[in-house]
Amino acid sequence: MRVGLLGLGRIGAFHAETLAAHPLVDDLIVWDPVRSSPYGREGDPFEADALVIATPTSTHADLLIKACRLGIPVFCEKPVAPTVDETLKVLEASAGNRVQIGFQRRFDPGYVAAAAALRAGELGDLHRIHLLTADPSPPPAEYIPMSGGIYRDCHIHDFDILRWVTGREVASVYATGANRGADFFKEAGDVDTSAALLTLDDGTLVTLQGSRYNGAGYDVRMELAGTRRTQVVGLDPRAPLTSAEGLQPPGEPWPDFVTRFRAAYVAEIDGFLTSRTSPCTIEDALAALYIAEAAEKSRREGRVVAVEEVST
Repeated sequence: MRVGLLGLGRIGAFHAETLAAHPLVDDLIVWDPVRSSPYGREGDPFEADALVIATPTSTHADLLIKACRLGIPVFCEKPVAPTVDETLKVLEASAGNRVQIGFQRRFDPGYVAAAAALRAGELGDLHRIHLLTADPSPPPAEYIPMSGGIYRDCHIHDFDILRWVTGREVASVYATGANRGADFFKEAGDVDTSAALLTLDDGTLVTLQGSRYNGAGYDVRMELAGTRRTQVVGLDPRAPLTSAEGLQPPGEPWPDFVTRFRAAYVAEIDGFLTSRTSPCTIEDALAALYIAEAAEKSRREGRVVAVEEVST
């Protein structure tokens, strides 16, 4: 199989290594305007049998539409596009073409196990959920104005995995935020600390927290509390936590998202190359984006926002 890869930044470079080692890939064609890779050969990725897009967000929509018009199966890192309108245009252009969006948490063993336990009834009736995504240090200042804000850039992963694990939709969001660190977040109209209360369509309550300054390490967790038991994703030997009662995780804390989700990133690329259907569609990405849009609207307006306000 010939596979094309667009973009050799941090995650693109990782995908290049993964693709080069995959048994189905016998020709890897890479392209980046400023970077090179020891994996694959330079050329036109659109001449391949399948395409992986890991370029900046602003380029995703045009590249996805081009791939779909050429009939090339395509994997694209999230998001599909920076805005809802652009995402809808890509969705229309993708009709009949296989597109997989990169929400890697769906392939993480912990989230897979939690979803299976919930659906098997092992947790009993689900009463509440807590989500946390906390980065150890902020992105570069120049990235923030184009990021879309913490809810679209960071928490969109939480919104996607919430839908996937529970099989439910988010009905409403009340979100807030604070600026506790560098001024460039506030200057861009963003926050570096986030919190939200989401209500699912069956009434289940979900709390969410986030930070760009979690100095202890990269911390991503999901807690599902039911009437029979509580299941936690991310409470592993490298969780960046210190227990006052002495229950200290023994390993070095996770330093970043690539290290934490390395196996999941490999698994999602394997899923793209081996599956005939997409495990994470543009429709899925759009649903997560709607939640992020509602959260950002709620943060700015200081009120509960129904997801249908931004999706109709």
